[in-house]
Amino acid sequence: MTQEEYIRSLFIQPDEALDHVQNSIERHGMPSISVSPESGKLLSMLVGIAGARDILEIGALGGYSGICLLRGLTADGHLTSLELKQEYADLAHENLKKAGLGDKVSYYVGEALDSLNRLEQEGKTFDFFFIDADKANYSSYMEKCIRLANRGAIIVGDNVLWSGRVYDESEQDEATQALRAFNEKMAQDKRLESLLIPIGDGLAVARVK
Repeated sequence: MTQEEYIRSLFIQPDEALDHVQNSIERHGMPSISVSPESGKLLSMLVGIAGARDILEIGALGGYSGICLLRGLTADGHLTSLELKQEYADLAHENLKKAGLGDKVSYYVGEALDSLNRLEQEGKTFDFFFIDADKANYSSYMEKCIRLANRGAIIVGDNVLWSGRVYDESEQDEATQALRAFNEKMAQDKRLESLLIPIGDGLAVARVK
């Protein structure tokens, strides 16, 4: 038994709503790159611990992480989700509706940096951020999140271990280098208190001071 299998055997229970999301992603021929079950559970817990009311998600895919985030949200809370592709946003919303959470989410479709600029212009602020989109822009997304953050807000980035490539110096592709830069920026930014948690494919977690 691997470490991952051991964790899942104890802490992850069958979940009809999340299983439905995974199946729908496969049916639609979308990439199977949702957060791991244990990462999803940790997201729910972090949202609840933070007492977050307003969440910003960058990258909706089929709605797996959206469900996890909303499960930890306060009763009057809301999720704003940014997604590049309309068909992905539509499927995510359909899956959240099936999970009974469809009225708690709004979608912005298009380039995430454009949507982040729009949110800043609208004066929106958030208590919790989840970044799980194109790796090349992770550092830019983090900077925008800090600008949109309420004091004490939490910022989480997924895939920050990148299957071990970030600490393998022989790996020099664009995505790997971008994730290294993101990890270093989060670790060194004086506005943040942060740590990398080696669960799933790695979650970088920061609190805005």
